[in-house]
Amino acid sequence: MPEPANLKFLRRLVTVLTVVMIAGVVTVIGLLVIRLQAPSLPDLPESITLPAGVVAEAVTFGGDWIAVVAGDEILIYGAGDGALRQRIAVGGGAE
Repeated sequence: MPEPANLKFLRRLVTVLTVVMIAGVVTVIGLLVIRLQAPSLPDLPESITLPAGVVAEAVTFGGDWIAVVAGDEILIYGAGDGALRQRIAVGGGAE
């Protein structure tokens, strides 16, 4: 007995949707693996010596510099040698 046309269409539709679903899951897993790989860290000096009495509150990295936020100033260090390049005073008063 031949298969009804509606059933044949439904069977092909389910097969196509299954293939699309599998391709979507593989794509999502692939993108997650690519995006969640460990980022490369910047080149850092062996050590950075902060001036006496200064406590680091935040650190950020630039191309060839490292900025250390400490209280009311920002200290800029060289990324290669760790030498202090510049001290920038930041106004800490309330407005």
